[in-house]
Amino acid sequence: MSGSSAAKNGRAWRRLGVLTGLALTLGACNYTTGEVVATIPDDYKVRHPIAIEEGRQSTVIFVGNGRGGLTYQQRADVVGLARSWLREGTGGIVAEVPAGTPNARAAADAYREIRATLTAGGVPSHAITMRNTMPDDPRQLAVIRLSYPKIAAVAGPCGLWPDDLGPNINNPGYSNNLHYQNFGCATQRNLAAMIDNPADLEQPRSEMAAYTPRRSALFEKYRKGESTAVAYPESDKAKLSETGK
Repeated sequence: MSGSSAAKNGRAWRRLGVLTGLALTLGACNYTTGEVVATIPDDYKVRHPIAIEEGRQSTVIFVGNGRGGLTYQQRADVVGLARSWLREGTGGIVAEVPAGTPNARAAADAYREIRATLTAGGVPSHAITMRNTMPDDPRQLAVIRLSYPKIAAVAGPCGLWPDDLGPNINNPGYSNNLHYQNFGCATQRNLAAMIDNPADLEQPRSEMAAYTPRRSALFEKYRKGESTAVAYPESDKAKLSETGK
């Protein structure tokens, strides 16, 4: 082998060695050990997500020993329960009626009126079930409880404090200025309680048809070149002064 050929082979081997070293260096940058460190997510919406599950809606009816019927407000509560059941109920209505208590006779009379009011409000009779109950504490007033299952948005539970909020060796999040475990839980829980339709969290509601008479009136004003602004006669009644005119 000539000297020039040996020199060329040496240079080729050196280039190959440099490329191999560079590939190993770049590969080391992407190497992971697979070890997962358990840390608290810094986003409170990830730490305390709002979940959709089946909950219960309840209404309590207080019945005295000698009443035997519903008051005006109680009757309104039962009517409201019937409307709510038609809109969001996912199962039948269960009426827990006390038995063997001093107000058992009055509760039975009240239940008959409750059942009649529910059926008049659109609840089928086969969707109403009665269950006899007794209070755990005899000193408590036995009540009629009406409940039904529905889809609800929930979050929590709150009040979890696994770490000290102050600086210590067991709280690495203090020095890193991270959120503590319970941060944002109350906000998420209150927001879930205020949601009327949990389906709004997953998808928008379908659009409804436009109000044709009002739309036609606005188009007619637009065609004539008139202002399409809406003038309400009652708007001036809320003004405190004429400043700005």
